[in-house]
Amino acid sequence: MTTWHMLKHFGVPLEGLELKIDSRGSPPLGGGEVFLRVPNINSTLTAVNWVDEGMVKRIRGVSFSTRLSPQIESHIIYAARGIFNRFIPDVHIFTDHRSGASGGRSPGYGVSLVAETTTGCLFSVDATVSYPSVDEINEESEKPELMSPEDLGVQAASVLLEEVAQGGVIDSTHQGLLFILCALCPADVSKFCVGQLTPHGIETLRNIRDFLNVMFVIKPDPNSNTVTLKCVGGGVNNTARKVS
Repeated sequence: MTTWHMLKHFGVPLEGLELKIDSRGSPPLGGGEVFLRVPNINSTLTAVNWVDEGMVKRIRGVSFSTRLSPQIESHIIYAARGIFNRFIPDVHIFTDHRSGASGGRSPGYGVSLVAETTTGCLFSVDATVSYPSVDEINEESEKPELMSPEDLGVQAASVLLEEVAQGGVIDSTHQGLLFILCALCPADVSKFCVGQLTPHGIETLRNIRDFLNVMFVIKPDPNSNTVTLKCVGGGVNNTARKVS
């Protein structure tokens, strides 16, 4: 949900994009299966001027469990709403209980949360808990204690609020992808605002400099603790695309 929305800012048409979760898999045995279809882009990307983050107006999410009682999802939702409803009333978290073949090969549970702002910015977080394998349990002198569904809901909600508090137009996990998309744009100026730079984001900036020869102008804002970045795109085209 968050990634596709970001692609739309760069002129990527959402028609033809398809993501379907056929089965959910939890560690250690996994078993999840995701179907993804991404069409070719008929033209180049579009440079962005994306600096207005807005205010949070709604929160959506999905709570899931695999090979466990569906009541776990209700506990996660109740705990997360207990945090969110102190600040905003428009909160809706769906449930996705999986069992059998669609539940993978290991039990587990988790939640994905997305906050949407008045200017259309999305911030997302994911949190999961999975049961260890038999070999891992045998190696431990005591059975490991797992995070409860209530604690997981509180943790995920708190992390999402931290992402919003950091500011910027995207969450910290999408910084690297945002930098790459701006570097792939035509030779036009892109300007955007993010929160505190993450180690992955900084490393992505270095890789873009080395491989695409695109440099970013970085300007921190001490008042909002955000960072504004500007760059001129490298003008990369899809030369492998067939021309009719």
